[in-house]
Amino acid sequence: MGAVFHDLLETLLAERENVNRIWFAADKLTPPPFSYQVNFPRLELVISGSYINEIEEPEHGISKVNILAGDALFIPPNCWNKPDWDTDCSVLSLLFGRRQMGFSLVSKKKGESGFFDVRKHSIQTRTGHAIDHILEALNALANEPKRSPVDEHLLLALMSYAQLMIADPAHAAKKRSEDLYQGICIYIQENFHRSITRASIAARFNISPNHLSRLFRQQGHMTLADYITWVRIDRAKFMLRKYSFRLNEVATRCGFQDVNYFFRVFKNKTGRTPTEYRSMG
Repeated sequence: MGAVFHDLLETLLAERENVNRIWFAADKLTPPPFSYQVNFPRLELVISGSYINEIEEPEHGISKVNILAGDALFIPPNCWNKPDWDTDCSVLSLLFGRRQMGFSLVSKKKGESGFFDVRKHSIQTRTGHAIDHILEALNALANEPKRSPVDEHLLLALMSYAQLMIADPAHAAKKRSEDLYQGICIYIQENFHRSITRASIAARFNISPNHLSRLFRQQGHMTLADYITWVRIDRAKFMLRKYSFRLNEVATRCGFQDVNYFFRVFKNKTGRTPTEYRSMG
């Protein structure tokens, strides 16, 4: 699968000497429900069609934008976007996690409820390399009023470096179980706010629930349930510090359908109630 994304990036870089328009997401205002918001940077490249999103632009506040083929959307850490997914489009997403880099290609047809041609791949992230500095520069540039032409140079450099990383022979020799584990971690970090279960995750990755549990014990040295809880509580801590959401909304946005259960888990993991934790900040 890595070859698919390597070749796709190569084609994009060869066909497009420049990027038509680069959109930057922000996070000064309260994000709407069901928006995508994670603690690592993301890059979305529109391959074809029209990709309608609700985003917060640094200059204009929350607005609905039409991101066209040849455009790109950069979402810095903890910023958000809310795709409409009601148009014909194909979107390549690069996700720069703490330990993994994820690649996702999703295609959608207008009027159809599901997606087609969904492909995903992940590799282990290298730290201490140029990609760290490219991402830091893009994150900083997102807050500046004048970004062109620096944003385009940085974006093309990021795409080129991602292509080099996916072509690294060291990654090709990596065990499939490690690759699968990293892909599942990214999936959970993207979908923690949804009602994900052991069965639904196993079905998504075409493995048995027992295999999924073994994978987390062997690769992550923790249970799957503990990892999902860790991701959700980490996000809840961020929301309590950042926003004035009511506690039941924090619980819902973090994937807890029962607010009392959220209170119990939060206190068990942090030693404080959500209210106590918020008052500290």
